[in-house]
Amino acid sequence: MTIYQAAYNGSLIADAFAMPVHWYYDRDALDRDYPNLDRYLPPLPHHPDSILWRSEYKPLNEKGEILHDQARFWGQRGIHYHQNLQAGENTVNFKLAQALHNQVSLKGGYEPTNWVEKYIELMLTPSWHRDTYLEEYHRAFFTRYAQGKDILKCGISDDHIGGLATVPSLLSALPAGDHRQIVKTHVTLTHRHSNVMRAADCLARILHFIASGSPLREALMSQAGDWISTRKASKWAGQDDRIVIGQRFSPACYIDQSFPASLYLAWKYHDNFASAVTANAKVGGDSCHRGAVVGSLVAAESKRSTGDFDLTPFPPV
Repeated sequence: MTIYQAAYNGSLIADAFAMPVHWYYDRDALDRDYPNLDRYLPPLPHHPDSILWRSEYKPLNEKGEILHDQARFWGQRGIHYHQNLQAGENTVNFKLAQALHNQVSLKGGYEPTNWVEKYIELMLTPSWHRDTYLEEYHRAFFTRYAQGKDILKCGISDDHIGGLATVPSLLSALPAGDHRQIVKTHVTLTHRHSNVMRAADCLARILHFIASGSPLREALMSQAGDWISTRKASKWAGQDDRIVIGQRFSPACYIDQSFPASLYLAWKYHDNFASAVTANAKVGGDSCHRGAVVGSLVAAESKRSTGDFDLTPFPPV
């Protein structure tokens, strides 16, 4: 297993672990609903912070039909975003990450049109994904696709950290090297936002430095200074994670807060993958998509520093 492969697997683990508490902003409710968050768990039927009751998506035609049988839950209160998933299962963005990894590995390289065609095929296939909620970027992409727009130009200026979910998988599938331009091209297909592209580039640089032998904390210091101060991170490390990600950084999904929050957790828990993934889930908010950063970076560091990476850090249900 290479460092990039460890990073990819780490992102999948972090997503699956956080899945039941994804988008919990009421931390008292998180603790009440999942008091023993120390293993992969299935989601409870009710989600106290669900926004599905005020979410709406109506496909223009069959080219926009991505909700399939889950459309009936939109507009209802308390519906869990991932209500159909089992313990240890990945959410839709990370299922896409796996599909991307498989495609690039089989073809021996990345080609944007090939990927977008596969993305469209998968999302339009009933039961391929079992998530109830789909992020705005999916809905906007397929609205534009249904309007007949060029498939390479259906992305929107989305500033959410979900745009980073497929970055570790892409880098893992490519031959060793610096692939920052490929990452930028890929992310732009769905997230045409400058800050998301900056964050994707930063994540790619950090992983490249770790793969080249630099410890994670050194890589953060040299490559992520425009996102986070490691000096401040050192001062904050003694505080409760819910103070740092709650008062200093928002636990929400917007990239200007979620990316530095992810880097902070990776910095603090650089030498303990299971603790990093657990802390990420317990601070709430967009924990699944932060997991693309936290999980990939700390897994990469584990592989670099020990020569190994444990693919089963949590006990079964």
